[in-house]
Amino acid sequence: MAAHIKIKDRHILNLAKLVSGPRSILYKKTDLAAYDCDGFTIEKYLPRAVVFPQNTEEVAAVVKYCSENDLPFLARGAGTGLSGGAIPINGEVIISLTRMKRLLNVDLENRMAVVEPGFVNLKLTHAISDQEYYYAPDPSSQYCCTIGGNVAENAGGAHCLKYGVTTNHILGLEVVLPNGDVIEIGKKGIPDAPGYDLLGLLTGSEGTLGIVTKITVRILKKPESKQTVLAYFDRVEDGSQAVSDIISAGIVPAALEMMDKIAIEGVEAAAFPVGHPRDIEALLLIEVDGIHAGIEEQINQILEVCRNRNVREVRAAKNEGERERWWANRKTGFGAMGAISHDYLVQDGVIPRSKLPEVLSKINEISQESGLRIANIFHAGDGNLHPLVLFDSRVPGETEKAIEAGSACLKVCADAGGTITGEHGVGIEKKEEMRFVFTDEEIMAQTAIRKVFNHDNLLNAGKLFPTPGKCAEIKQELTKA
Repeated sequence: MAAHIKIKDRHILNLAKLVSGPRSILYKKTDLAAYDCDGFTIEKYLPRAVVFPQNTEEVAAVVKYCSENDLPFLARGAGTGLSGGAIPINGEVIISLTRMKRLLNVDLENRMAVVEPGFVNLKLTHAISDQEYYYAPDPSSQYCCTIGGNVAENAGGAHCLKYGVTTNHILGLEVVLPNGDVIEIGKKGIPDAPGYDLLGLLTGSEGTLGIVTKITVRILKKPESKQTVLAYFDRVEDGSQAVSDIISAGIVPAALEMMDKIAIEGVEAAAFPVGHPRDIEALLLIEVDGIHAGIEEQINQILEVCRNRNVREVRAAKNEGERERWWANRKTGFGAMGAISHDYLVQDGVIPRSKLPEVLSKINEISQESGLRIANIFHAGDGNLHPLVLFDSRVPGETEKAIEAGSACLKVCADAGGTITGEHGVGIEKKEEMRFVFTDEEIMAQTAIRKVFNHDNLLNAGKLFPTPGKCAEIKQELTKA
């Protein structure tokens, strides 16, 4: 491979020797352009090169070479992340894990499976569904996002209200550290060994502490029965209160989703319209699952709660086909905004459920002040909001307005007792907003942990934490002390 590369960059020549297979390294600008951003497209930077290792040994070799030669580097999966976590802002060597896509082992007796990081989320469920098992975390991008990327961002999904986010389903990790060493955490699928919770630390660390090369995940038996309810409300406040009432009634739905009027406009204009009324202010999509004997009672309780909150129409899915159409419509939510807007910026705040009406009202005020429409699609059951700021990057100043409006939405969430991300991560998009929820001292404590793993800060630098300012001053004071 290296003998055919006519280029003066000796590092690219040397990296090419460390990875096997056809087209195992990209270095031309025309090829690198496809890797200048992830799902956060507002900022774009070209990487130095992209390498495609096929196993842990090749990842470790590339990492060790980068470390020894002071080359910044980062890992990338499918590039579906929404916060810029895989953008090469320092001209990094990108280590693409898309060729490490094998399902290595399925252990039904112990309800776990081992996958490589490039294994696509939904493919795991497809691979074990004939045995009546499935993998619970279900981001909207699950048909193309990778489990390695899910681990990096601690991804969630519609059903995390009942089943939790990625970290609740990780039993073990194989990790290449920033110096090229390989470690294993959670051996034999036993995650709760004595000592520090390294699994919890690595999951959601956004690719700043190490590169995951194998993942042991928890798999679940399919529920005996599931049913979905669709409810239309003329007022967002009534829909929001119904959410709280359902939880207060002792029901823990598998999923409890809400879309507002603008979001409904988008999904009805996109690939999977189902005929939602265009004049309603909010809809709820509520799913319960479990043993067959208790499902009907829960459905009747949910119908009653909605009727007590001035619902215009509420009904349970007549059959599996209708239930699947409702969910297909919801799963297209983010992408559907492209049918009604040239660009959009999606945010990811979290709030207490009881603050839904108040926060949605303030987001509407932000929309009016900015002059930009904001659609709301979110996991209402656990208060994970996704305001989608619609804008047109071709209009001078609108991109900046969208960024300001998105930040304002996160400030509202933080002020309501919530936080700035529930599942999309911080990346470069929200790193300055970390100050909404952490003091400078707390940020310094977290960066100190990063330094233990990533001492030279070559791995995915400039992500997750705010630009040095007061933090640098605090560091100087601590050094003097």
